[in-house]
Amino acid sequence: MRLIVLDTETTGLEVSEGHRIIEIGCIELINRQLTGRSFHRYLNPDRAIDAGAAEVHGITLEQLADAPRFSEIAEELQAFLGEAQLIIHNAAFDLGFLNAELARCGVAGETLQQRHVVIDTLHLARQRHPGQRNNLDALCKRYHIDNSQRQLHGALLDAQILADVYLAMTGGQVTLSLEGEAESANASFGTEALSHLKRPEGGQWIVVRLDAEEQSLHERMLADLDKASGGRCLWRALDGAEIVYTK
Repeated sequence: MRLIVLDTETTGLEVSEGHRIIEIGCIELINRQLTGRSFHRYLNPDRAIDAGAAEVHGITLEQLADAPRFSEIAEELQAFLGEAQLIIHNAAFDLGFLNAELARCGVAGETLQQRHVVIDTLHLARQRHPGQRNNLDALCKRYHIDNSQRQLHGALLDAQILADVYLAMTGGQVTLSLEGEAESANASFGTEALSHLKRPEGGQWIVVRLDAEEQSLHERMLADLDKASGGRCLWRALDGAEIVYTK
């Protein structure tokens, strides 16, 4: 599955007031793995940048004087997006601006949310953490993601951070350290995976009970996993469940 994590910076908050996109950043994931491919452009908005917006991202018109207009990169952007699912934090904001830019440069037809499956990580975070702060900085703190380089907002940097947040929120990649040395591993196994476990046709569930030594090793492994994942070890959430194997 191909995912694109996307973020924009703009001249102001309201697309209805004619504000424009001045930076767009996209990060590609395939099968929940970062591929290293990205799309990043600064854009000349042909209008002033609100002082409040400039305080957030630090981008000035002088920096954008030689940047392309959105119309010049629209085709390249659409080619990069392809048919991927889009992951956006507060998606309504970015989609509103992107759809307006596409319409402004004559791209007719469906909106981005009609062409793509869109995953709004703000909505996802509010479902998982109701009543808590769920902006990107708060999520980084909650999921132990390093955002120390984020002094100002930036579309590409924020997309990179959001990719890590999304993977953490959905049980994606964690760093495991079973022998004291960090090594990267894919831990895309989540609660949704358990729903696919079915009794084999004509087979039997076999309950395998651990002896004392095996139980001790198992507990050590769970403790390491729990520490590495910031307290999100799935097996801990299933405390009391028995280990089962099938054949």
